[in-house]
Amino acid sequence: MFEFLFKYPRSVYSRGQFALLGAGPKWMLVLLIVAAALGLGWLIRSRLAQAAPVMRGWRVWVIWSLQTLLAALLLVLLWQPAITVAELKPQQNIIALLVDDSRSMAISEGGVSREAQAVATLQNGVLANLNGSFQTRLYRVDAVPARIENLNNLQPAAPSTRLGDSLKQLSEETSDLPIGAVVLLSDGDDNTGGISADAISALRARHIPVHTVGFGRERAEHDVELDDVVLAPRALADSRIAAKITLHQRGYATAKINLTIRDVTTGQAKMVASRIIALGPEGNLQTETLMFDIGGAGARTLQIAAGPLPGEENTANNTLTRVVNVGAEPRRILYIEGEPRWEFKFIRQAEEDDRMVNIASIVRTSENKIYRQGISDPKELAGGFPSRAEDLFVYQGLIFGSVEAGYFTPAQQELIHQFVDRRGGGLLLLGGQFALADGGWNATNLTDLFPTTLPTQAGTFHREADPKSGTTHTTAELAKAGMDSIITRLVDDPAANAAKWKQLPYLMDYEDPGTPKPGAAVLANMITPEGRTLPLLITENFGRGRTAIMATGGSWRWQMSSPLGDTAHDLFWQQLVRWLVSDTPGHVAASVPAQMLLDNGAITITADVRDQQYNPAPDAKVEAHILGPSGVSALVEMTPVPDNPGQFQAAWSAPKSGAYLTEVTAQRSGQELGRDVLTFQRMDGVVENFHTEQNRDLLERLASQTGGQYWKPADLGKLAGSIPFSEAGITVRETKDLWDLPLVFLVLLLLRFSEWWLRRKWGIV
Repeated sequence: MFEFLFKYPRSVYSRGQFALLGAGPKWMLVLLIVAAALGLGWLIRSRLAQAAPVMRGWRVWVIWSLQTLLAALLLVLLWQPAITVAELKPQQNIIALLVDDSRSMAISEGGVSREAQAVATLQNGVLANLNGSFQTRLYRVDAVPARIENLNNLQPAAPSTRLGDSLKQLSEETSDLPIGAVVLLSDGDDNTGGISADAISALRARHIPVHTVGFGRERAEHDVELDDVVLAPRALADSRIAAKITLHQRGYATAKINLTIRDVTTGQAKMVASRIIALGPEGNLQTETLMFDIGGAGARTLQIAAGPLPGEENTANNTLTRVVNVGAEPRRILYIEGEPRWEFKFIRQAEEDDRMVNIASIVRTSENKIYRQGISDPKELAGGFPSRAEDLFVYQGLIFGSVEAGYFTPAQQELIHQFVDRRGGGLLLLGGQFALADGGWNATNLTDLFPTTLPTQAGTFHREADPKSGTTHTTAELAKAGMDSIITRLVDDPAANAAKWKQLPYLMDYEDPGTPKPGAAVLANMITPEGRTLPLLITENFGRGRTAIMATGGSWRWQMSSPLGDTAHDLFWQQLVRWLVSDTPGHVAASVPAQMLLDNGAITITADVRDQQYNPAPDAKVEAHILGPSGVSALVEMTPVPDNPGQFQAAWSAPKSGAYLTEVTAQRSGQELGRDVLTFQRMDGVVENFHTEQNRDLLERLASQTGGQYWKPADLGKLAGSIPFSEAGITVRETKDLWDLPLVFLVLLLLRFSEWWLRRKWGIV
């Protein structure tokens, strides 16, 4: 319809420049249009006296406007309107035809693969029409472009698609050739996440338009897809960890599906978690959290899967793989209590069976006496709380019970601050008669560490009445942020877990922790006898470490008053304590952006290196020792990161699919500062299984940003007529008349007919 009305393709108008070819100057045209408007106005006004009464007011303006538009259009036509546009010279330019050859193009729809549809489209006259006016070159495209002699050389099996990189490479490799346009036949499934600005710039620099042809359904009819799985990259041996699974579905709303997690480290799948869930609304992202035991030390490869369901169009996108580095080095915690109390006893009992966490404790039994437990050496903590960094920083976590701030000297308080901020340790504050605001902690320089703003007044600690008095007691309940937290998950099922918290025995005491800070997370609340809701468990990250407040010293009743065999108390404290210390780094902390490398081995290894005082060590010598499959071995020297003292990086590429073990070591002056071990894995042929719907948005943006056009396969018969209008390659400027457009004559008729019809309607013909 567009070409019927406007005579030429859209590309002529989008790339061309309008011109008036008449001999007269443009100012004369404007003057004549103004004169015609004034003349018609004078003529109509002079006849108003004799006109019928109906010909008054706005009707006069309507008639004048129609007559003026008609006169203006006729005058413009006398000036010979035209459009000049660059047009490719026949047979002197090359049209590059790029066919996506990746695995997603093998997906069948209606019994025919996407690539077969693309080939059939080209063979159904499109290729012949292009060959009639241009030279054509065929390319297959996946990670890189490769020229092919004919369409029979296509085989949709490539593990990845990099459209932007391929287009940029094609532009560079054909810089000495007159490329007039690029035609890309693809489903738009680009594994890099989009077309880079560099690729667009390379095409624009040569004025090469990219015409995109989309294949594949734009939305699946019956499919369940895992979008992401978030897992902690590190864990302690025998830990219980959480997998946050995000998925969406098409065509299966309210259906039940089984989410599973299997340990496939040894090649044999071992089920570690499973739960049946109900799928949410169509197309919406849905998040579910599964808890499971990670097992012993080593690199664990986990396979997370959903379904499959009957009738699914693509089951390959139901599975994701993740790697978790499980450490075997026990963590040490220093626990300080200002008075003997039940909470101290029951926390220690809960941790007795945890081989990965050792608690060394100090209990103040009188003004000048302390009782030590869990020490590894008779000299350990002999002088009380450490006064030197090298003595305190051997621990990964601190727990302060009912002990006032004045128990610590200003130097020790500063050391506590550095323990969290610089060392990266965890700090847990418990409620008690000498704790938090009642212990004067609100008047120290440590307040910025705490996840709450402590009350300014004392008297915030409350002890429960006699249980036999029949009065209301303080109970706990799960907060919103605690629904998916590994710390507060006592039962795997979320609904049952929330109910379990409400069934816990009442707390023996509680303390007002103050107002949570903006970055803090309230995991559990408590309901006081007066009906007030106060935060019970609050956590926050600070510096390199983390802090938490458990605003009670009476959770021991969860153990004493629960049925025999109930593990809620012990499980809660084991999970809280492990959270406190599991992420505390050593002198060398190595990391990678992602532990799963999909279809691309490029990786950046980063290491944070600290000296014995945990200060940055920018002058260290840091190396990464990498071992991979089939004898792959590499020693990579890591270089300092500018403006980040103590940070080192190295770029490397994993050449083969499989698991890689990396040990990062740091030395200074011939002495080892520390070492860290991490694993990552390269998997090929995975990304193409996901997001397999046609990415029409990407194809349309690519076309519009390069001056091309997005086409549906059924419309490609018009491609050969649109392609010639390009500024790339070898071109000539053509001038095309516009005075004889069918649209012009339709407008002339419409204006004249409209005036006649209105006059007839108003009775003034």
